[in-house]
Amino acid sequence: MIEKECMRWASEGINIRYQIRQGRKGYKAGALKEGLKHDYAQECEFVAIFDADFQPEPDFLRQAMPFLIQNQEIGLVQARWRFVNADECFLTRMQEISLDFQFVIEQEGGSSIHSFFSFNGSGGIWRIATINEAGGWKDRTTVEDMDLAIRAGLKGWKFLFLGDLQVKSELPSTFKAYRFQQHRWSCGPANLFRKMVIDISKNKDISLRKKFYMIYNFFFIRKVVGTMFTFCFYCVVLPLLSLMPEVDVPKWGAITATFIIATINTLIATPRSIHLAVPWVLFENIMSFHRTKALLIGLMEAKRANEWIVTEKLGDTFKGKSTVESSKPNKHPQWVKLLRERILPQELLIALFLSACGCYGIVYGDDMYYLYLFPQSVFFTIAGFGYFGTIVPSSQQQAVPQLLF
Repeated sequence: MIEKECMRWASEGINIRYQIRQGRKGYKAGALKEGLKHDYAQECEFVAIFDADFQPEPDFLRQAMPFLIQNQEIGLVQARWRFVNADECFLTRMQEISLDFQFVIEQEGGSSIHSFFSFNGSGGIWRIATINEAGGWKDRTTVEDMDLAIRAGLKGWKFLFLGDLQVKSELPSTFKAYRFQQHRWSCGPANLFRKMVIDISKNKDISLRKKFYMIYNFFFIRKVVGTMFTFCFYCVVLPLLSLMPEVDVPKWGAITATFIIATINTLIATPRSIHLAVPWVLFENIMSFHRTKALLIGLMEAKRANEWIVTEKLGDTFKGKSTVESSKPNKHPQWVKLLRERILPQELLIALFLSACGCYGIVYGDDMYYLYLFPQSVFFTIAGFGYFGTIVPSSQQQAVPQLLF
């Protein structure tokens, strides 16, 4: 379809080409690197990048290009993502809150204060000279977008986030697809931090203030400590303290402060979801468990550090396309495969642990902390049985998806 559309425009005299490559070497970084090697690409000064599910408005370039043309110090213009399926289910609503928080608080703040933030991988325009000066696209991690942004930032290039320039895209609506995506988005930055922290420290082209921001704020706090703290503190330390009534710790103070901050963040970034601020905290605690595992894999550069599984969107599922290339035959019955995909034992064990701590608090505690532990346990149970998101039956092509949480 895309090829035919390109041919139609080309027949009307528009300079447009349809280009694909053979194989997946280097994944997305490999595709971008190869694309810029073509003669027609080398004649260009800028490159706009969109993933397949993105839907830019017809005037996207007219709105974005003036910033790059008028300011030669800007190497990247990033548009804000909007989501066509945000209302599909509870899972997509949670993703919308998380991503809106990233755009409004992190990226808009980084753009206005430091002229630096991570490229989102889609919905942006790069100055090709910036890409070349930074060393081009590299496939050494699963976050080639962040890798290039860091290297370009170290060269002194400035980035601009345009909150008013919005591009529609699609969110993964199955819990399995979302977990794989979050693994890549958490493992990749940790692995990149391991590879680049020395380079950032030794760099002489940027100010000490910006260097401190990159290492401490951008990487260490947001990508490493924040993720690990969320899971360890709210799902391990505080529940364990409920087993020790003699230890006087203001547990409710920590929980209440977290809910208040989440409510304020939601009010600023996604006002329409203000009523979901508390469920968002409970859901993010679940995802912090997956992100912590991925983070440790990235820091230790373990076996799955460079695992790349394309994020499956609902449209891909009904086309019957597999997003994981595998040559291994299926040795197990279909019901075994479905059971393994749906049941997550680790989440269920955490749910059991939280429930046990809550029950202990009912009998021996007097701080009513179980009012937090039981809802959190319920969320882990729902995740453990795979009931977040859209459930796609095995007969994908004929069946209608079931929308759950």
